Amino acid sequence: QVQLVESGGGLVQPGGSLRLSCAASGISFSAYAMGWYRQAAGKTRELVAVIRSSGSTNYADSVKGRFTISRDIAKTTVYLQMNSLKPEDTAVYYCRATREAYGVNYWGKGTLVTVSS
Repeated sequence: QVQLVESGGGLVQPGGSLRLSCAASGISFSAYAMGWYRQAAGKTRELVAVIRSSGSTNYADSVKGRFTISRDIAKTTVYLQMNSLKPEDTAVYYCRATREAYGVNYWGKGTLVTVSS
């Protein structure tokens, strides 16, 4: 049974930092691309950052230089370090595991990040 469990969300003031975690189980973690997505109220879900099985990373333009995605293969966990947070970063953040060669992907249930003074 595949599980992706996000944690670390909460309320933070503008300019603050948070670190999100996504603990994965039931998958060959190192073989998957792990991504963070977000969905703000009334908007479509968008890609924030992805780390591929090779370790290469990509970021949405809106978060480049502020967010960092990383993973701990031994702990089967992917992280999203978010710095210099802005009110427009407010959203539910979701973790996704993708193995394109097999056409499979899994989603977590999300964690809410609210950036407000």
